[in-house]
Amino acid sequence: MAYEAPVARPVNPRFSSGPCAKIPGFSLDMLADAPLGRSHRAAVGKAKLKEAIETTREILGVPADYRIGIVPASDTGAVEMALWSLLGARPVTMCAWESFGSGWVTDVVKQLKIDADVKKAEYGDIVDFTDVDFNTDVVFTWNGTTSGVRVANGNDIPAERQGLTICDATSAAFAMDLPWDKLDVVTFSWQKVLGGEGGHGVLILSPRAVERLETYTPKWPMPKIFRMTKGGKLIDGIFVGETINTPSMLCVEDYLVALKWAKTIGGLKGLIGRAEANAQVVWDFVAAKPWIENLANNPANASTTSVCLKFNDARIKDGAAFAKAVAKRLEKEGVALDVGAYRDAPAGLRIWCGSTVEKADLEALMPWIEYAFEAEIAAQA
Repeated sequence: MAYEAPVARPVNPRFSSGPCAKIPGFSLDMLADAPLGRSHRAAVGKAKLKEAIETTREILGVPADYRIGIVPASDTGAVEMALWSLLGARPVTMCAWESFGSGWVTDVVKQLKIDADVKKAEYGDIVDFTDVDFNTDVVFTWNGTTSGVRVANGNDIPAERQGLTICDATSAAFAMDLPWDKLDVVTFSWQKVLGGEGGHGVLILSPRAVERLETYTPKWPMPKIFRMTKGGKLIDGIFVGETINTPSMLCVEDYLVALKWAKTIGGLKGLIGRAEANAQVVWDFVAAKPWIENLANNPANASTTSVCLKFNDARIKDGAAFAKAVAKRLEKEGVALDVGAYRDAPAGLRIWCGSTVEKADLEALMPWIEYAFEAEIAAQA
């Protein structure tokens, strides 16, 4: 028999994993204080950039002796700055369990030509950190945006280590508790958990990372936008708002608006709570349905932001085509936009549950996923 469409619909159907949903109640009027047409080097521009850095430190709980910089080219730019500037001084271990982590492996091994120890896990699992030598420099993603798995905590990273830990935390920062004493480099883009506009990255350096920058010179040529030192000393201006190149002051204003909203909901604790509650809606739904499951094999490592799902019904003839059809049907109904799995990931759905998403919208979406599933099973038959 025909499966009836649900009545309730998400108010905001934007469940994209980047750029992500704007903060609740967002309007362009909120950006009216942006210093448009002004130099980012003018007093007003510097003040805005410094405020963004200081508020980031406050909300994330970044230690006072860690440096925070706003850098070009989103999270990718921040990660590349770290890889090109810091690696090569000692042996390197690359950990990858999804497409972006695999991309960092390619850059290090094929572009920088470092003979790294590469440890990989299949989609749905993460690398066993107890098997990682942290006396080497270790590069990893905290949360696999395309695989829906994350590092549960930093317990397996030793506080006393000789190597640096370089962590791509782009879909974790602001939604997960990052152990700063275990991380020497943290990167993210505010277009993820805080729903900011794309194009800007944030790079956070521990004192140990700064020491490496000031005592080690890579053997390869360094592009201008990667250079963080001059004359063997850190360029301090980068970490007080004097950006390497021209930032969008409109995007900076948008970030400031999101940061201020975060403070109104309880800061980091409130942000983490919202993401966890959102993910639980999806997990509860999946647990009650035999035809769909979490891509993450270990619940302890399941992401609370980029929740990835896979269909497992024996009636499905072509898994990739079926998943695409379900995502297309959800978009056509206007209830979920951009929820297809990442192109390199296993076929399925990827639903962003980050802190800017409303729990009620996810609750309204779940029956629609079942409707789309049943409709495509019927259409296939």
